[in-house]
Amino acid sequence: MARRLGQSISKTAALVGCSQSAVAPKKAKRRAGGGEGSSNVFSMFEQSQIQEYKEAFTIIDQNRDGIISKDDLRDVLASMGQLNVKNEELEAMIKEASGPINFTVFLTMFGEKLKGADPEDVIVSAFKVLDPEGTGSIKKQFLEELLTTQCDRFSAEEMKNLFAAFPPDVAGNVDYKNICYVITHGEEKEE
Repeated sequence: MARRLGQSISKTAALVGCSQSAVAPKKAKRRAGGGEGSSNVFSMFEQSQIQEYKEAFTIIDQNRDGIISKDDLRDVLASMGQLNVKNEELEAMIKEASGPINFTVFLTMFGEKLKGADPEDVIVSAFKVLDPEGTGSIKKQFLEELLTTQCDRFSAEEMKNLFAAFPPDVAGNVDYKNICYVITHGEEKEE
């Protein structure tokens, strides 16, 4: 469940404009002479990871033209409740790429962001997209809504298990840093 949670948060964060993923790239052998061009980007990821990125790309590419545009970003963000995104913010997201954002460029952007990244830091960064105030927690209701309605939808049983493992505090907040630690280390931190 922890791996699936990390992947779902990753996809959800990708949908809201994050340029990082909770799914760390596989260790790719560098070719001799080795500049990493976009033709080599597929070797950085497992096939299942590529498929997950393709799913996220397809969701973001709202008009299905094979290119992520500013309008695509605006539409997907609006579908997730972020209605007042400024043009400058959208342009900044698009300018992160060297040209039109097709799937290969999209995958390359993730590969570049993940190079040398600590998986725990990557997952925390994905959660931070969902925590604009930087509180270190996310509302239980919001997390449940995201995980049951976006990408790899969690079942009611999986949500029950998640909240049994990571119970919210009295205000209904879930400590996502603890979740990230457990996803990457396999057990809860001692406080």
